[in-house]
Amino acid sequence: MDESTATEVVELLRTRRIFASVNRRVGVYNVGVRVVIPDGREAIWDNDGAAGLEAMVLRDGVLVGYVPQIADSDHLDAPAITAIIAGTDYDAKPPPSPPTAPTRDPAGEAAGPAAERPAGQTRSRPSWRDRLRRR
Repeated sequence: MDESTATEVVELLRTRRIFASVNRRVGVYNVGVRVVIPDGREAIWDNDGAAGLEAMVLRDGVLVGYVPQIADSDHLDAPAITAIIAGTDYDAKPPPSPPTAPTRDPAGEAAGPAAERPAGQTRSRPSWRDRLRRR
């Protein structure tokens, strides 16, 4: 995001009564928008210089959430970016990841460590004390 767009987005967010400011990284020409979330978190929008719009959600400087990159957002204008930032639900849970299927060998049977053990048995691992013991 360039600095003029970030400044315009901040002005538009402030007209919506959203506390926002331009976020500049020291020594780097990347500019983003910082939005304060009422529960003590803050969202830093598009400060990494990559194409597309995404946000890091921080509490006391620690990453506590992430808004993934929004598809086809690399050429949006300031009003569209403002609408996205203002409409974001920072408390939404991320969508569940798709289930992974076990790998199969060419014969069609399950492969991998789970296939080698009988059902119900877990792999026993040596304790740390046993691993560090001199032999």
